Amino acid sequence: MCPKQSEVSRQREMLRKWGICVVIPTYNNGGTILRVVQEALAECDDVMVVNDGSTDSTAAILEGIKGITLVTLPQNRGKGAALKAGFLKALDMGFSYAITLDGDGQHDPAEISLFLKAHTDHPNTLIVGSRNPEKVNRSKGSDFANQFSNFWFWVQTGRRLKDTQTGYRLYPLRKLHGLRLLTSRYEAELELLVFASWHGTEIVEIPIDVYYPPQEERVSHFRPGMDFARISVLNTVLCGLAVVYGLPLRLFRWVMKYIRTGYALLFFLFFMFVVIKPAVWVLLKIRKGENRWLHRLMYRASRFVMLTHGIPGVRFSAEVSKGVTFDCPRVVVCNHQSHLDLLCQLIFTPHIVFLTNDWVWNNPSYGLLIRNAEYYPVRDGIEELLPKLRSLVDRGYSIAIYPEGTRSKDCRIGRFHQGAFWLAEQLGVDILPMCIYGTGKILKKKTYTLHKGPVRVEVGEPVSHSQLQAMGDTLEQARQMRRRYTQWYEDVKVRSEKGEKR
Repeated sequence: MCPKQSEVSRQREMLRKWGICVVIPTYNNGGTILRVVQEALAECDDVMVVNDGSTDSTAAILEGIKGITLVTLPQNRGKGAALKAGFLKALDMGFSYAITLDGDGQHDPAEISLFLKAHTDHPNTLIVGSRNPEKVNRSKGSDFANQFSNFWFWVQTGRRLKDTQTGYRLYPLRKLHGLRLLTSRYEAELELLVFASWHGTEIVEIPIDVYYPPQEERVSHFRPGMDFARISVLNTVLCGLAVVYGLPLRLFRWVMKYIRTGYALLFFLFFMFVVIKPAVWVLLKIRKGENRWLHRLMYRASRFVMLTHGIPGVRFSAEVSKGVTFDCPRVVVCNHQSHLDLLCQLIFTPHIVFLTNDWVWNNPSYGLLIRNAEYYPVRDGIEELLPKLRSLVDRGYSIAIYPEGTRSKDCRIGRFHQGAFWLAEQLGVDILPMCIYGTGKILKKKTYTLHKGPVRVEVGEPVSHSQLQAMGDTLEQARQMRRRYTQWYEDVKVRSEKGEKR
């Protein structure tokens, strides 16, 4: 298989994994629809065409195309009605997202790859393909309508977009609002953007190319007078709704974000300073010797927080590979996104200790627990810590290390350092892979407010000492494991955002 075929095959697989289909509304595009659909099928396995009551050869052409889902409206009802019919059909078929492009040939189906990449970087967002005005040969009426629409979108939502009239988009179907109330014609696309913005759906613009044939060859259903009037009426209604609905909704979301953050902070401070820390201080005075009770306490506290909604707005899920247990010591390797990562890992077993940075080691809130639980700061160097870590392993504890060394700024998998793999070699134990998704979005690096969203932790199958040696030296082990994690993380992201199991 050549590299290009392999890339397209991978793209089609990822579109299917994410539950992304292509929806093409069409009306009297007999001269272009065959090429558009065939090019879309070359990019995506799941293509749906909505025939909006065409009266030319479009219907006959579509009937002869294999591999598509065809939705036929008995009479022309407009682009908004066609999109609504396509979205409802896609939801009924189990799809989570839909990429829309027009049937007149102005959009290049090869750019579906751009939408997939943007979606992978920004899941559950509405992706808008923004046309470069310098490269677009639009009619004056269409150009004015777009600028007019852009202005009123800013008035109604407080957000600026370069191209609110583009039909090349990726919609998160389960986050569309007002779908059943959608108007029937061109103005529906503006309506979808406005309602999405009001309800907090992130909107991301990406640059796209567009082709318009010469004016004498162009098939356009845009009616400057009628459609401009309809857009004006819609904008009048939306401005009124913005005052009584959109603005209060935005304010409510803003207030709730700080309420969630305040609740989580008070929850943490109360249990840490009123319950846990005093109890630990007393027990440390009474009990001497090994502090296994402290590990059990931290294990139960972590499970209480993560599994009983101690962090509001977080949908937490965890999965352990079949047959994997935590009854033998290993070096636990995990990607690092947030301060919440440690809590996510502690839910599996009390028999685990972490190598931490100085900030965690000296933290005034939980530094007492960290130090007495025999967590160690990495500043001491793994070589210097080796005797202590060997003692922990001999007592049945696993050692958890973040091979990236620090939290990822953008949640992507960073470069892996060799320390974890050197330690596994010195201790003669297996590597236990863990992968976390979502904590870096819930509590972003260098931010102090909590966001809503999914958090998922997966525990993979152990990598044995002999398997590690077969990879080569510790540098090559780090490189190969990072490549594994990069792919694994993308798969975990899909399962997390879609709520799937492996």
